[in-house]
Amino acid sequence: MTKQIQIGSVPIGGGAPIAVQSMTNTDTRDAAATLVQIDALAAAGCQIVRCAVPDMEAAHALGEICEKSPIPVVADIHFDYKLALEAIAAGVHKIRLNPGNIGSDDKVKAVVDAARLKHIPIRIGVNSGSVEREILAKYGSPCVEALVESAMYHVNLLQKFDFDDICVSIKSSSVPYTMRAYQVMHEQTNYPLHLGVTEAGTEYMGTIKSAAGIGGLLALGIGDTIRVSLTDDPVKEIGAAFAILKAVGLNEDGINVVSCPTCGRTRIDLIGIAHEVERRTASIQGKKLKVAVMGCVVNGPGEARDADLGIAGGDGEGLIFRHGEILRKVPQERLVDELMKEIEQFQP
Repeated sequence: MTKQIQIGSVPIGGGAPIAVQSMTNTDTRDAAATLVQIDALAAAGCQIVRCAVPDMEAAHALGEICEKSPIPVVADIHFDYKLALEAIAAGVHKIRLNPGNIGSDDKVKAVVDAARLKHIPIRIGVNSGSVEREILAKYGSPCVEALVESAMYHVNLLQKFDFDDICVSIKSSSVPYTMRAYQVMHEQTNYPLHLGVTEAGTEYMGTIKSAAGIGGLLALGIGDTIRVSLTDDPVKEIGAAFAILKAVGLNEDGINVVSCPTCGRTRIDLIGIAHEVERRTASIQGKKLKVAVMGCVVNGPGEARDADLGIAGGDGEGLIFRHGEILRKVPQERLVDELMKEIEQFQP
């Protein structure tokens, strides 16, 4: 089990639930606009948000942002230790910083001392584009070994000053490299790991890469907090993240819709029905249900008997079933409405 750290009110690692993160794409210097986006992210379920801090004006704006944000705020710092000190003074809940990139030991120590005083963790964030030149020269490319060595270099710098309130991310745009790097890191340390695939792409491909990389690692028991990185509205990252958690069995809240692929036996509009069920159940909270949408009686109530509720298609009609037991037959046009009634009335 990994070490547990505390990011504001959110525990990370040590058996805590997997936390979902995102990053604002507003100009941090515009506190009002940044807070509007943070509110939208929080409403979607985001639990931790990161803000870029490119200059001192952005660092100063963090004071208002941290004061008004409904979720913990992480300052994303590169190269300038003074920005880290200002962000800590502004009240951020975590710093994302690679200590080897901010200069001499005294600068690293200044940041470490300030973070320790405020009980603020530091996330080391290594990716394939940030590996140090001497490490790249050693390996010839940002391979798995180079990524891990770079991460451990930064970890050792923090440990040098007796600081171990650490989280680590170690990302590549390659899913196999990302997965292997996290596996090696998991074997070498007990620090909580922030999972993600960097430069994953647009909503479509970025979600697929993230599901493969993040989901695969979570299924292996690796990872403590996640961010799905998309070239899109950050709010979309949250939906994708929770879908990944649901897919690997780490988020059971709400309705889990399963549906079979269509085939030549299907005699109802299975595709349309499945989409409608997914849409109408998306906002339901407080119930943990598995709902099956099946195309025919061959793979209907029997195959989906582990579902709490479900429908199975016939010829222009379908069956409503509960735990594999048929309740009644209804016309296709009433299938979804009848299913929704059963979901509303369902008692475990």
